[in-house]
Amino acid sequence: MTSDTYDVLVVGGGPSGATAAHDLARAGKHVALLDRAGRIKPCGGAIPPRAIRDFAIPDYLLKAKITCADIISPKGKRVPMPVENGYVGMVDRCEFDEWLRVRATEAGAERITGDATALERDPDGTAVIAFEPKEGPAQRIRARMVILANGARSDLARQAIPGQAHPKCVFAYHEIVKVPEDVAARGTYEATRCDVIYNGRTSPDFYAWIFPHGDSASIGTGSARKGFSLRGATAEVREQHGLAGFETIRREGAPIPMKPLKRWDNGRDVVLAGDTSGVVAPASGEGIYYAMLGGRLAAEAVQMALATGDATALKSARKRFMKDHGKVFWILGIMQTFWYRTDWTREHFVKMCEDKDVQRLTWESYMNKELVRKDPLAHVKIFFKDMAHLLGLARA
Repeated sequence: MTSDTYDVLVVGGGPSGATAAHDLARAGKHVALLDRAGRIKPCGGAIPPRAIRDFAIPDYLLKAKITCADIISPKGKRVPMPVENGYVGMVDRCEFDEWLRVRATEAGAERITGDATALERDPDGTAVIAFEPKEGPAQRIRARMVILANGARSDLARQAIPGQAHPKCVFAYHEIVKVPEDVAARGTYEATRCDVIYNGRTSPDFYAWIFPHGDSASIGTGSARKGFSLRGATAEVREQHGLAGFETIRREGAPIPMKPLKRWDNGRDVVLAGDTSGVVAPASGEGIYYAMLGGRLAAEAVQMALATGDATALKSARKRFMKDHGKVFWILGIMQTFWYRTDWTREHFVKMCEDKDVQRLTWESYMNKELVRKDPLAHVKIFFKDMAHLLGLARA
């Protein structure tokens, strides 16, 4: 396979890699998409309207349309946060990721199944990815440019950019369960509502969740604390919310990055995207939109580098992402640090979510992926409420 040199090799067929391969193929590039078959990432599957619009996601892929999120405190208090003027789509990552990969191949990308093992160089300096196919001997792929989108703990990324550690991660685990037909009568579950659970027993530093997917649901939790039992916490969530008897379809776990890496390229011919670059939002754990955007920006950066012969163009992927979303990630990181520490702070955080201005600004920012800059009085009001809860001057 080394006799054929691709313009771009994309390693990883999740939302980021598949989006990059699709965009590059549509632009007329000779693209290969190398993906390990059968890997499904644990994910709630939330797709905001901005992602549906920007990436032309068809309606039939949406297994549920969420119109409310219930925020649940350590004491069991529920705060409904209804979605105004729209909905949040929910996808099944098994079906959704495959659809993205098929779309990339239909655009002209060559799909190759195998497990990437090493980044090498041919004598002329061309990048080569060694991989092990599902069957047969190890093979190698040559490419002028490489996009690495093969997960948060990519050894290839560390080979490409020496001296940079893996991104800080939360370890997520979920169970996909079958939703019984009579579930509505039980009163424990709603097909258009997400439950977001803040409780130190089910996550000491993140949150647990119940996310509907039509005839199935994702129930899970995450934590960065070593030794914390994610399976045990998930079992407790199911027991507490009347879901213990639901049939379990599959179980999945994986690291979820919580902070963008400082470098996304090697200054030569490799750029990182998606989880490999660390673009999952702190506090919320939202990653699909940011992964797809990261893939698109990596594809555009690679196209510029190929067109100009200037490898510094690869830096534009991170620069553009952080310009538009760096402040949001910074704010969410601070929020997670302060509010997810103890059950006392979690109780106050859920109390703050009762505020209509908090709800409105949260949904507007989430749905459109932009900080809401209008209505300064609402921001001032929220700031003083925030300080009151932080200092213990407000009752939870």
